[in-house]
Amino acid sequence: MKEKIINKANDMFLNLGFKSVTMDDLASEMGISKKTIYTHFQNKTKLVEATTHQLFCEISDGIDAILEETFDPIEELYAIKAFVMHHLKNEKAAPLHQLQKYYPKIHEGLKAKQFEVFKVCVIDNLKRGIEKGVFRKNIDIEFISRIYFIGTNGIKDKGMFPDQVFPVAKLMDDYLEYHILGITTEKGRKILNNLIKDQ
Repeated sequence: MKEKIINKANDMFLNLGFKSVTMDDLASEMGISKKTIYTHFQNKTKLVEATTHQLFCEISDGIDAILEETFDPIEELYAIKAFVMHHLKNEKAAPLHQLQKYYPKIHEGLKAKQFEVFKVCVIDNLKRGIEKGVFRKNIDIEFISRIYFIGTNGIKDKGMFPDQVFPVAKLMDDYLEYHILGITTEKGRKILNNLIKDQ
């Protein structure tokens, strides 16, 4: 039952927002009593913690699986972006904004864990890209990995990038293209252009 509650809460939180969904809403949607939820979770904060942890683990496992596929480094970045977008319901603004505003400790903890996974993944991607001749040899790997992370979080700021002007899927594509163009060689640019054509 605990797993079912987490899965349903996860789905509702990502679609409607962490603040918007109440324990009553969740109980009603699942056809169970609120008491049943409280048997497994002391309060809503504990439930939010559990759902964000599960989602983080799912995404980390999915990224690991993509890394094992041995894609070309540029193709790998696109595969990871598509996977993450799918799992986060195309990164709707409300859930992330509400998590940051109403559950700041959970948000900060999650961001720190994300950075650790992201950094390892991106540094490995950059190193392989240099070895394969698709990324420039003179890039500062440590700088690029951090600036890329900051950017992927920065474009989620709906004050700067409102949905009506910057649809999420296009924004993610544009940012990834911007990142890759800044570090590619001529060989890498050809791969990137082919990927853009195929999309």
